[in-house]
Amino acid sequence: MGKIGFLGPVGTFTEEAAALVGNNLVAFDTILQVLDAVEENEVDVGVVPIENSIEGPVGITLDLLVHDYDLKIKREIIISISHNLLINPKTNINNIKLVNSHMQALSQCRNFIESLNVVVNATPSTSAAAEMVKGNNNSAAIGTKRAAEIYGLKIVETDIQDYKNNVTRFVVISKKDHRQTGNDKTSIVFSIVEDKPGGLYEILGLFADNNINLTKIESRPSKEKLGNYIFFVDLEGHRTDELIRYILNIIRSKVGYIKVLGSYPKEGED
Repeated sequence: MGKIGFLGPVGTFTEEAAALVGNNLVAFDTILQVLDAVEENEVDVGVVPIENSIEGPVGITLDLLVHDYDLKIKREIIISISHNLLINPKTNINNIKLVNSHMQALSQCRNFIESLNVVVNATPSTSAAAEMVKGNNNSAAIGTKRAAEIYGLKIVETDIQDYKNNVTRFVVISKKDHRQTGNDKTSIVFSIVEDKPGGLYEILGLFADNNINLTKIESRPSKEKLGNYIFFVDLEGHRTDELIRYILNIIRSKVGYIKVLGSYPKEGED
């Protein structure tokens, strides 16, 4: 694997996911910059978050893949998210007046934070929060073990997230998706031509009638006008499978817009 772009900085969960792809990592400040780097061949692939089991979809990733880039999902990576409270080595938790972290981390640790009776501060990333805390004995960060190592902090509490089944799904973005493996998923997005009774059911029914399992269905505003939505669907199978090709061709004749975001192995497959 060549260069791997990821949503930085170092010390974040995205870096942890990217390290599972390879070791030639390049950090970028935004998801948009990661996708730009893939499109301009600055990196071979990019790794960005796409959904969290607690907070839901990462809207900016979905919107950019639909509206702004002709890139593909080549792989998915699912990792457990374990949040930790990081403080300076020479202080203790009773001195903490301010907790810093990314907004999603703060949301995922709401109950723990409330128990501390502290002020919270949202930062661009969990790693940025750890960097801000270094040398400040009245501040703490919610971050990764790697961030604690990088910035010389100590971990005083582990697994502080409200829900223990907290996982984030990342996707590897490339100019081409993955070859067929026999144990694949395909992500598509579509919009319905007109808002009519049973319009969405007519599309989804095609999968049910052909015994194709859908692993995710969600909607987002189309950004065209109020009340218009686009639908994201993850389904089992590869876009080159004969049955999947057949269904996608039928859908194309029934919808106003459809885009295949990619076919790729289910998590755990090569």
